[in-house]
Amino acid sequence: MKRSEVNNIIEYAIALTEKRDLPLPPFAKWGPKEWKRAGENERELMDNMLGWDITDFGSGDFEKIGLTIFTFRNGSFLDKETYPKPYAEKLLLVRDGQILPYHFHWSKMEDIINRGGGDLVLKLYNSDESEAFADTDVLVAVDGQKMTVPAGGNVILKPGQSITLMPGQYHTWQGIPGTGDVVLFEVSSVNDDRVDNRFHRAVGRLPEIVEDEPAKYLIFNDYCNLDRHKI
Repeated sequence: MKRSEVNNIIEYAIALTEKRDLPLPPFAKWGPKEWKRAGENERELMDNMLGWDITDFGSGDFEKIGLTIFTFRNGSFLDKETYPKPYAEKLLLVRDGQILPYHFHWSKMEDIINRGGGDLVLKLYNSDESEAFADTDVLVAVDGQKMTVPAGGNVILKPGQSITLMPGQYHTWQGIPGTGDVVLFEVSSVNDDRVDNRFHRAVGRLPEIVEDEPAKYLIFNDYCNLDRHKI
């Protein structure tokens, strides 16, 4: 992805959250200068991947296949003594018609909550022992109510509705075209997207950024490369 695209996506997200009266914390607007000034008191932000996460999943077409994520809070897989928090919370913005590819998590249990905007359709499978699609019914909870979905079946979340997804459950989703951008919240167990995603097909979870213009904001994968951003 190009840096100019990432800049524009984040600006779009900030404008959308302000329009929806969903204020973000101050570090949502930090650029390289502010991140370079971050000290030990801000260490948790970097260590636990708080902030922006933009991906097109290697598609090269963010508008069609992609996701905008802002992580508010998260614990740590690897350093539970320093960061004992057992939960994570994220804002997920799905553009009208945008698709999230099939994947599951080995460890993460998550609630996906439609907080407003358009409708979201999810398609579900269990995974089998070889991590392929299983031809078995999928048991999920929608708004706390258990329901059984046939393999490859759909669940539609309208604003206000939520679904609980368990480890090993393949899911894909799409913002239903014509219903508008979808504002989702994810509440989950501790999450590390670098190691806890199993995609059905090989795709790129973390984008390689082409620096075609200066970064206005950073994504979490930039934190380990702050020196490359000239200020």
